[in-house]
Amino acid sequence: MKIRRKFVLTAVWIAMISLFTIQIFQVLQLYDRKSDDYKAKLETALERIALKHERLEDVRRFSDIMNRDVSSQYKDVLKEEFKNLFEVKESISIRDTTILENGELRKYLVVRGSAYDSITGMTSSQDVLARDVRQIRQLFEKGKQRTMTKDSVKAAYHLDQRVMHKLIKKAQYINDLMVQTYRDNVYIEPQRRINLKLLDSLIEHELTQDKLPVDFQFSITEENNEPIKFKRKTSHFSQKLDTAKKEIVHLFPNKILEDRLFMHIDFPKSELYVLRSMGSLLYVSITLMVLIFFAIIFLLRTILGQEKLSEMKSDFISNMTHEFKTPISTISLACEALNDEDMMGEKNEIAFPFVKMIADENQRLSNLVEAILQSASLDKGEIKVRNEQIDLREIIENVSKTASFRIAGSNGNLHLNLPQTPVFVYADKLHTTNLITNLVDNAIKYSKQEIDITICLEKIGTRAEFSVTDKGIGIKREFISKIFDKLYRVPMGNLHNVKGFGLGLSYVKAITERFGWAMSVKSQFGVGSTFTVTIKNTL
Repeated sequence: MKIRRKFVLTAVWIAMISLFTIQIFQVLQLYDRKSDDYKAKLETALERIALKHERLEDVRRFSDIMNRDVSSQYKDVLKEEFKNLFEVKESISIRDTTILENGELRKYLVVRGSAYDSITGMTSSQDVLARDVRQIRQLFEKGKQRTMTKDSVKAAYHLDQRVMHKLIKKAQYINDLMVQTYRDNVYIEPQRRINLKLLDSLIEHELTQDKLPVDFQFSITEENNEPIKFKRKTSHFSQKLDTAKKEIVHLFPNKILEDRLFMHIDFPKSELYVLRSMGSLLYVSITLMVLIFFAIIFLLRTILGQEKLSEMKSDFISNMTHEFKTPISTISLACEALNDEDMMGEKNEIAFPFVKMIADENQRLSNLVEAILQSASLDKGEIKVRNEQIDLREIIENVSKTASFRIAGSNGNLHLNLPQTPVFVYADKLHTTNLITNLVDNAIKYSKQEIDITICLEKIGTRAEFSVTDKGIGIKREFISKIFDKLYRVPMGNLHNVKGFGLGLSYVKAITERFGWAMSVKSQFGVGSTFTVTIKNTL
């Protein structure tokens, strides 16, 4: 039993460790998968932040140029040139108009010059229609404006030359401005290239949009990993950030000719974010591990408690049976004295049946106490075995003689089927005798009114088998697996005509296991049973 309990405890511990290992492995796998998803999502967000930041900085740097009203300057040039071309210089106006031309609406400039002569009191005006200054000459040559005067043609020609000259100068100016802007951008200091507040808000906005953690810190470094210092810092900016193990992104990925600047960003609570993303699966795994832990602890406590209770019971039975031995011995001595004719005299014949009854019951009680002691010793593993060479054939013959006396009065039959030569095995003689005796005793107790028992012994090579067969009441199939349990008796309803405590077969099973023998049972309810013991090695 101790070996069995140790095996159960070991199996329980192995099962608990295995279940915990499996659960932890699954949780770690889930964590790694969610962590990879988080890193991929974060990488995409950082690349998008870098591109948006680059565009925003371009807008900020070139905002002066982009916001200038070039069209108004263009009109101013036209006004100036028309004042020089018209003979009567009073007023010049330019307005936009739309003309339907070849089925399409097109935008044109209407240049009107108005003059007033104070001597004659006459007012005159001239109109010039142009879609683009560079196309004025083409309009006149194609004759689309046939109503124009000679002065208008002259005005258009000179206007074309002078305005084109002005526009070329303007283009040259803008080109110089752009070159200067590029030169400034190449050599501009890193602190002026980055608006720290704008970058901070952009990061927070994009992380919020992607539902990523907004608790972050970032720093800006140059190509040599030298941190850039800013006079005005934000709450998320840190110059002392360890950049070795942080996420990194190129802030100006499309500016290949400019100095490269890098942003390093750190999320202190990224692990917590990954754990939260695991959601209900994490909670289920943790709950299962907790339930498994407490269930196994409860099971271990129950097993240990049962083991302690079993030890207390065995100790109690052992102490009680040892105490029974003293009165049993005393009663046995008293019965021997009462059987002495010198002591009883003439009353011997009258007292003899009663003395014999007392002696028989005392012997039965002594056998029962011995069986209980043996069972307790087996439970504790304290049974002593003295292995020696024994003759199974001889032991079976001796047990059969004793059994024959018991069944002689009931017209019973005991058949022996034994080999002619001895069958030697290596075992304990006392326990082997008790084993066979218990099997024969059970066959007698559970036989019908007419007892018919057969004991067989057969040697096959190095293997030997002996069996005890009866034609008794048999055992139902559902009870066969339980008959070797200690204190178990097959239910017989309200009938209690078979005496016993369910210790005999448990003893037989324990002895066969101790010797390394095999035990098997074949039974048919109402027909009979056969108990077979197989001994693998004979001498």
